[in-house]
Amino acid sequence: MFRKILVAIDGSRHAIEALDKAIELQKLTGAELYLLCVYKHHSLFEASLSIGRPSDVQIPDSALESFAKEVVEDAKNHAKEQGSAEVRGFVKSGKPSKTIVEFAADKSIDLIILGSKGTHGDKDGLFLGSVAQRVAGSAKCATMVV
Repeated sequence: MFRKILVAIDGSRHAIEALDKAIELQKLTGAELYLLCVYKHHSLFEASLSIGRPSDVQIPDSALESFAKEVVEDAKNHAKEQGSAEVRGFVKSGKPSKTIVEFAADKSIDLIILGSKGTHGDKDGLFLGSVAQRVAGSAKCATMVV
């Protein structure tokens, strides 16, 4: 049925719920489990627009990448604690929805699982977050929104 399952994670409650669903499916199918955390690249221009402007403006990518690596490591540990056999973690920079879909195509993913909302999801009244909506609408493989 499924050989490769991708879970898009961002550290949110919804992402952990998606991960738990993926672990259940992995146990049923024996699929490989891929975890992907995407952080948005900030240009020098975007970084310079902050209220406090230090004399040496730095792009916050290194801090974002470090946080994304922590999110992946925490998710891998969670999956292993839940009995997941094979888990691979990845961190990418880019527009989340586009990067998730491209990663899935590159890795021949059979199923993408992601939370219905991301880290800001509890604040709005929308049914689906923008990333979930875009991934579900553009992925070439099956997509499950949890």
